[in-house]
Amino acid sequence: MEVISSIGRRKTSVARIYLQAGKGEITVNDRSIEEYFPSEILQTIVSQPLNTVNEVDTYDIAVNVDGGGPKGQAEAVRLAISRALVEINAEHRPPLKKEGFLTRDPRMVERKKYGRRKARRRFQFSKR
Repeated sequence: MEVISSIGRRKTSVARIYLQAGKGEITVNDRSIEEYFPSEILQTIVSQPLNTVNEVDTYDIAVNVDGGGPKGQAEAVRLAISRALVEINAEHRPPLKKEGFLTRDPRMVERKKYGRRKARRRFQFSKR
């Protein structure tokens, strides 16, 4: 099996993954997943698509992730893995779609506007 590459995005995080047949090892930025995402919750988020289609010990995944925070990065990796699994086998699409792993979350931070303290927050009003 050749290497399948895929991209996932969430907020300002971008994850590029390279998926190939293997023993189920996930490396993120040349570190193990346990080292890169010490939180059990984030590790679970990353492996959710594999658990959904029962392919946990089938593929080795190399991830390059950049930008954003830990949660955004984990969700970007989840989207990329889901897209790669669908590319490998189209039968994986319905269960992954049902769980919402193929939907790109479009929410981004709104930019700060001039004359405001934040995106929408005004400066404090002073009567005198």
